[in-house]
Amino acid sequence: MDSLLNVLYNFEWGKFIAPAITIILGLVFYNLLQHFFKIREKRSNNAILQRQITNFIFMLFLVIAFVLALPIKDSLQSQIIGLIGILLSASIALSSTTFLGNLMAGIWLRSVKNFRVGDLVEIGTHFGRITTRGLLHIEIQNRERDLVTLPNMYLVTNPVTVMHNNGTIISTEISLGYDVDHSIIEPLLLEAVEKAGLENPFVYIESLGDFSIVYKVHGLVKEINTMLSARSKLNACVLDEIHKADIEIVSPSFMNQRQVNEQTFIPTQRRYKNKNHITPENVIFDKAERAEKLDDMRKKAQELDEEITHLKKKLKDENDAETKTKIQQQIDKLVERQTRMHQYVKNKEKEVNKEGKDE
Repeated sequence: MDSLLNVLYNFEWGKFIAPAITIILGLVFYNLLQHFFKIREKRSNNAILQRQITNFIFMLFLVIAFVLALPIKDSLQSQIIGLIGILLSASIALSSTTFLGNLMAGIWLRSVKNFRVGDLVEIGTHFGRITTRGLLHIEIQNRERDLVTLPNMYLVTNPVTVMHNNGTIISTEISLGYDVDHSIIEPLLLEAVEKAGLENPFVYIESLGDFSIVYKVHGLVKEINTMLSARSKLNACVLDEIHKADIEIVSPSFMNQRQVNEQTFIPTQRRYKNKNHITPENVIFDKAERAEKLDDMRKKAQELDEEITHLKKKLKDENDAETKTKIQQQIDKLVERQTRMHQYVKNKEKEVNKEGKDE
């Protein structure tokens, strides 16, 4: 017992003061960082990404600082730090196409800012609206209403087409025989575009086949959120206009083989009304719609935070008591509104993130 006490008494505890202080300060600064980003998450959409990157860098520097503070020889410290560098380099090299590759791709996509939540995009063979932008992936809702998760590396290695917010061009093709002159067809197709509610119509003669001519008609749809239903309506209007002009949309081979006593295949037109008035986009992209509205609400919350900060600064510089009272009352109202808005955004985030997933 006495020998153990002598060992503890003669032990050089002072050598471990620096490592202990390093750990304590590291924990204090780490908690301050978490508190800072918790506040920042209310004001910025990129706070989660910034928080994760900052935490990674901070922990790396904390480990290096702890090694430097250890009471060991300089040569051993250099070897340990060198080992950390080798492990980090190996991780980057081995994971560049997976975890770290997606991380770097996510940072690059954030810096480019070519799309946001709610945008209609076409990525490789995938088409849909963006519902989530994560650190390593994005999530889109496709035509079948399903949720598709794409890693950020896929976005970097494939062309990303973002539908223009002010409108995009949609088109449809139709092939007709050489027996009908193109000067008759083109006005009919232009009329179909106008009846479909599209703007700036134009027609291409896409190709001249052995038995038919392929026409491609285009029109500008202003509301990109209705693009799918607009394309369907365009097809219907093209059918109506061609049939009104007594022009059959059948191939010459079919005409030569049939025996129907010269009967023409043009259906009788009937008026059809959609009693429910439900557009496909309302059903297909429901989560994307809510995610876009939530993103807009985040921006409004950020603008509200900036307005409160501006008023607090104005209150500090104001000398008139009556004016200060009015400014303070305005701040109190905005703070109350800010609290409700942040709570609303928090609740909606949980709803959107859980949608389509069994939890």
